[in-house]
Amino acid sequence: MHRHPTPVPALIDPSDSPSRDVRATASPKRPALTLLAALLPLALAACATKTAPLASNADAQAAAQQSVQAVEAGASAVTPANTTPRTLVAAPMPVEKLDVLLEDTMNPGEKIDLDSPRAHVDLWARIRSGMAMPDLDNDLVRKAEDWYSTRPDYVARMTGRGSLYLYHVVDEVEKRGMPLELALLPFVESAFRNDAQSSAKAVGMWQFMPATGRDFDLKQNIFRDDRRDVLASTKAALDYLQRLGKMFNGDWQLALAAYNWGPGNVGKAVARNQKAGLPIDYDSLRIPDETRYYLPKLQAVKNIVMRPEAFGLQLPPVANHPYFLSVNIDRDIDVARAAQLAELDEDTFRQFNPSMNKPVILAASSGQILLPYDNASTFVANLEQYRGPLASWTAWVVPKTMKPADAAKQVGMSETGIREINRIPARMLITKGSTLLVPRSAGRDQDVSEHLADHASIAFAPDVPPMRRVTLKAGKGDTVASVARRYRLGTTQLAQWNKVSTKAAFKPGQQVVVFVREGQTLAAAEPVTAPAKGKAVVARNAKPAKTTRVASSATNKATKSSGKTRSAKVASSGGESSGRTVATKTALR
Repeated sequence: MHRHPTPVPALIDPSDSPSRDVRATASPKRPALTLLAALLPLALAACATKTAPLASNADAQAAAQQSVQAVEAGASAVTPANTTPRTLVAAPMPVEKLDVLLEDTMNPGEKIDLDSPRAHVDLWARIRSGMAMPDLDNDLVRKAEDWYSTRPDYVARMTGRGSLYLYHVVDEVEKRGMPLELALLPFVESAFRNDAQSSAKAVGMWQFMPATGRDFDLKQNIFRDDRRDVLASTKAALDYLQRLGKMFNGDWQLALAAYNWGPGNVGKAVARNQKAGLPIDYDSLRIPDETRYYLPKLQAVKNIVMRPEAFGLQLPPVANHPYFLSVNIDRDIDVARAAQLAELDEDTFRQFNPSMNKPVILAASSGQILLPYDNASTFVANLEQYRGPLASWTAWVVPKTMKPADAAKQVGMSETGIREINRIPARMLITKGSTLLVPRSAGRDQDVSEHLADHASIAFAPDVPPMRRVTLKAGKGDTVASVARRYRLGTTQLAQWNKVSTKAAFKPGQQVVVFVREGQTLAAAEPVTAPAKGKAVVARNAKPAKTTRVASSATNKATKSSGKTRSAKVASSGGESSGRTVATKTALR
């Protein structure tokens, strides 16, 4: 499905990432002994892990499972009466809105309890305990381990960025009963960059190609690209991986190879080995180098997560609770305005809402925004008190094909402004039915409809004079190649105009269709005699020919009504001929 770029350093340093502290009101005091009983097993397990270097992934997994089990046992010892969730409030707001806001995005109806012992377990331990794929151990794994271990700054940026989204990915993988190695896949695909785009146009942290994204209901239009959406792309990627897992009978290594190379290609490689009586495991297949290196890279990431100290690396602590929440919106809102109300800078806001292609968020399309949970409460409170306009942009459907300058004048923008906001190329017309983002005005102040938000598109046509259809009469022995050569036209284009192959021959007198611009000249090359011994011979004594002109629309109309044949001036794709021309008989339709 993908073609992956070589990993590049991330744009955002972990030191610049949003702070993970939580603004909250004081929570009710817990009985000290109960809390100690809940957390002591976890502390002992963590100390054991740090003081005794781990020898293998199996040891790391056993320690992680022990740690998680200790936390779960400690959590069960805390009585429900002493487990009151902390209130994440930045300003007063209606209780019913706060209740909805404090629900887990991935588990609707389930309240977030920041005081639960489970919320304080290191998420890496949870990941280690759920690893289920067989290990690879070969030179390519060593190569990938060396690559990561010699780039600690890159690993720090990658894992710091991944810590924002990792809980949600892990939670979704675990709910589906899939190996937790799959939660590490975005490290390999994109280094957890939701703005990543490969040279093959794979996009997002899961690197979906456009067609595959559409197959899994990821919307891609002028307003949004769900391949960049954290929740939507994660759901789609895991849906796809589940399908591949079933397709390859639970062999996750083959499923991952198919995720990278395509299921059809992997299926053919398996069939080829079966026919030859060879093993059909990942290591035995004949696959491209990129796919051959794909699983070793994931294995290297797995090994680093299992035993970071063995590679001289550190992983940022990640709490075992949601880092962000979804907040519903029922009105269109500018990205800048939403960031302001959430008290975030715009770049940080886009980290959580990267699917927005335009400076406005459409309620009819997305219906929600993602925010760190402390900023989510701030946004709701500020939105309650805000009285100004939320959106300064709306959508406008172009009523007819027009020049950008004319469209700009009609909506009250500069030509430069309308080109930039809608990414209109130079020397292009905007075709009828296209949707443009334009400023709101008295006549255009409504939120964008659901149909337009989901199906908006923009198309362009070359800004060139209109073309006219002209017919020529083929001579004896004429072919597509000879006519194209004679009139300095492209062979492929001439064949397409006449719906024949590039090697086709014309019958004498057959009409040959070309399209030209009015007023242009189709310059004929020197006449060619019949081939002699397989070679074309140019006639030396050919008389200069008359050029023919394309008649104007009025002239053509008169010609058609009189039934007479007129000459036509026809355009040459290669410019005017500097040599002699040959007289041609033309008929206009």
